[in-house]
This record gives sequence, C-alpha cells and structure tokens, in this order.
Amino acid sequence: MAGKQSLVVIFPFPLQGHIKPLLCLAELLCHAGFHVTFVNTHHNHKRLANPEALSTHFPTLHFESISDGLPDDHPRALNGELLIALKTSIRPHFRELLETISIKAESNDAPAPPLNCIITDGLVTFAFDLAEELEIPVLSYNVPCARYLWTCLCLPDLIEQGQLPFPDDDMSVEITGVSGMDGPLHRQDLPSFCRVKQANHPALQFAINWTQAQRRASALILDTVYELDASCLSHMALMFPKIYTLGPLHALLNAQIGNVSKSLASHGGLWKSDPNCMTWLDSQPSRSVIYVSFGTLVNLTRAQMIEFWYGLVNSGHPFMWVIRSDIIYGAHQIPAELEIGTKERGYIVDWVSQEEVLAHKAVGGFLTHSGWNSTLESIVAGLPMICWPNLGDHYIISRTVSQKWKIGLQLNEICDRCNIETMIQTLMGPKREEIQSSIDTISKLARDSVVKGGSSHNNLEQLIEYIRSLQHHN
Repeated sequence: MAGKQSLVVIFPFPLQGHIKPLLCLAELLCHAGFHVTFVNTHHNHKRLANPEALSTHFPTLHFESISDGLPDDHPRALNGELLIALKTSIRPHFRELLETISIKAESNDAPAPPLNCIITDGLVTFAFDLAEELEIPVLSYNVPCARYLWTCLCLPDLIEQGQLPFPDDDMSVEITGVSGMDGPLHRQDLPSFCRVKQANHPALQFAINWTQAQRRASALILDTVYELDASCLSHMALMFPKIYTLGPLHALLNAQIGNVSKSLASHGGLWKSDPNCMTWLDSQPSRSVIYVSFGTLVNLTRAQMIEFWYGLVNSGHPFMWVIRSDIIYGAHQIPAELEIGTKERGYIVDWVSQEEVLAHKAVGGFLTHSGWNSTLESIVAGLPMICWPNLGDHYIISRTVSQKWKIGLQLNEICDRCNIETMIQTLMGPKREEIQSSIDTISKLARDSVVKGGSSHNNLEQLIEYIRSLQHHN
C-alpha cells in the first residue's frame, strides 16, 4: 500500500443483519491494506461466530467491544429499548473508545496508525455527532436497500403534499412524488411506519431524522449493484456527492479473497449453524427443495406458523425451514399430521449458513421475509423467491422483486395455507422457467459487477482511494 498505514473504525447497528455486511466491508478494507477496528457491543461480540479465524486471515482486523447497558437476558430486538440504549449507554462508550484510539495514534511510540475515518451504520446517527465533535471524517453505510433509503428521504415531501399520513385505509392508492421507482408506488409498498395516523408519530419521525442525518456524512456506501438501482441512485446523487455502490458485498468479498471466504462463510453470524442440514440437502433431488427463512427479526404468531406449516406440507415439495428458538412467543403444540408430513419431506433447523444453503444444487426456491441481505444472497445464487414482507424495507423490496425485476412472487400479508401451497407449487412448477430466466439475467448482472471492470469492483477501488486521501486532513 502506498503511503502511511491508516486506520478505519467501523461501527454497525447492533443486530446481525447489520453486523454481517459491515464485517464483509471490514475484510475488504483489510485486504486493501487498511487497519480496521470493528466495534461490537459486548453482548454481540460474545455471540460472534469465530472472530479468531477472521483475525488470523486478516491480521490488521481488530475487534473492540463496548457495553450496551442492557441485561444479558434482554432479547435486543429492533425496538425502543435498543434505540434508548444507543443514546444512553453505547454513545458515551463509543466516544471514549474513539478518544482512546486518537490518543494512541498521536503518541509517537505507539504502533497504532492514524485514524482516517469512521464508517458508521446509517442507523447509528449519534456517530455523526461524535465525528463532528472529534473532527473525524465519517462515512455512512446503509443496510436497507437504496430504494427504501430514497423513499424515506422523500417522506417530508409526502407529508407536505398531504399524502402522509393516509387519510383512509385504502392501501391500493398510488403515491406520487417518489421518482426513480420504475413504475407506480402504492401505499402498501411503503414501510409499515407510514401507516400511522399522525405525522408527528415517533416511528415516522425516527425514519425522517435517520435519513436526513445521512446528509452529514462525507460519503454514502450502499450494498447494491449500480445497474439494478440506477433510476433512484441518479436522484440520490443530487443530494449526496459521493455514493459508492459495493453490492452484493458478500459476492465482492468472495471475488476478492477467493477460496478463503468459503471457510469463513458463516462469519458475522450470531446464531450457531446446523452442519447436518447440508447432508439432508445432499439427499434431495436437484432444484426440488423450497428453503424458508424469515431472518433474525421477524416473529410469527402460532396461527401464522401453523398456516405456513400446512402450506409447506401440502405443497408436496421437500422443504427446509429455519425456525429460530425465539421466532414464536410461548409454547406451541404442533398437530400430528404436520409432524408426519415434516418427517416425510421436511427439515426443521434452528439456523443455517444461508449462503451455503442457497448455493446448494438441491434448493429450487426461497420463501423469504424480503430482507435486503437475503434478497441479495438469493440473487447471487440465482434463486427465485416468494416474498412475505413484514417490516422496514421488506415491502419495497418485495414490490421490486415481484413487479419490477420479476424474479419472484409476492404473498399477501395475511397467511393462508391454501395461498402458500399455491404459491410454492406455482414457483416450483408452471412459472419456474419464466422467473428463472429473469433471475438468471439479474444474477449475471450482480456477479459481473464484483469482478474486475464491474461497477462494484470499480467503486471499491475508488472508495479505497478516497479513504486514503482522508489521512491528509487529520
């Protein structure tokens, strides 16, 4: 690497879906010659899968952890308590850590390189305050998809135009004023916090404040493929002079470090994967299995769980279903016929290494909550999706997957076993060829973007040069 060594501090929002992509970015920067300090909460660092292996492969990757002030048995879901902990406990500890790092870098006898910048998760808005106070450049990495970020940036305009809050409950009404969306947007495509009745509702205001705070960053980093989101990115570029699209990040990492990444496939995971699931997949016919996972945050009621289960068993297709230990509240008895149907052709698992499962030749479709990480992984693997959106950016992703890119089908919000059964049979049967053809095209576009000459590969090189240039302003 040319010039002095330099240090980047990376701080993810403390949830798995945020930690994993930022850890991919940390590894890419280490591979480029940077020292990276990756900051987790104590709770998440203890759960992190094999950080020692990562530090062995990337000697300049250093982990630090700070307290979130919550008790050990706290569920740490995306809710008010976690957001309060960010302000009251995490913020002062993070500030203290940054000051310590800066002092070390300034003392002549210390081996620590100078701190170039902070790359913060966009949701951690206090990091913008601290960076300004300590005069450290800050770059913002946003986990949600670009279309969601752009929609949230347009929320003040939608309120001003009287389109938000909704005056009635008709979710099919078209929303105007969010350009660059490749076709009409409807109320049902907006995030669930747009369904509140008052414009000053805390959830809606949080989304507005979070997105407006991004403008304070010196650059925006997005986990997307430029060609997939060019229409909305062109509008965002008028607000943000520097946008680096590096997606799919996990594929970019694989392209950069090759086979090493296979041994680190579950890195960034806070849940322990079941190794036996791959053996079960090995025993299934090619492209026959429907893989089901609703990510790390979605919860099901017992009624929803039973409907999904009947739909899967009745579809007649082999299925692998990730049921987290905390996915459903309270005890739940399973009807005997479902247990029999599952023994015949199903595999229930607590957690899996999703990249590995999606890449397995036996898997033919993905029933997903439409989280952006899962959607990108499915695109790279070339797998058609059935989308069941729940929160945040899921709705806009589901709309894009089913209507714009035509690489999946959308389930309505109400779970119904007949509907689920029909969707699975449609995806794995008559619509298979048509959807597969669309996703093959999108998948190639994503995979081409991460190799030499591709947009994400080029953007990574530009980001690296930009971060190196920041050391002159310390």
